Amino acid sequence: MRLTVNGEDHDLAVATLAELLATLDYEGDWLATAVNGELVHRADRSDHALSDRDRIEILSPMKGG
Repeated sequence: MRLTVNGEDHDLAVATLAELLATLDYEGDWLATAVNGELVHRADRSDHALSDRDRIEILSPMKGG
């Protein structure tokens, strides 16, 4: 399936947002995720099915200030 992750296109065989995060080695409780502009809470990532051409944003907080 073709997905756009943080502005970059990827061809990946994943079914859920949780699988995508694991495949791309994103870890941590502090990640924020959105699919097609809609926030997906951490508890819902395993159940959130992805579709071809979805746009995913993955953000992590930066330390410092």
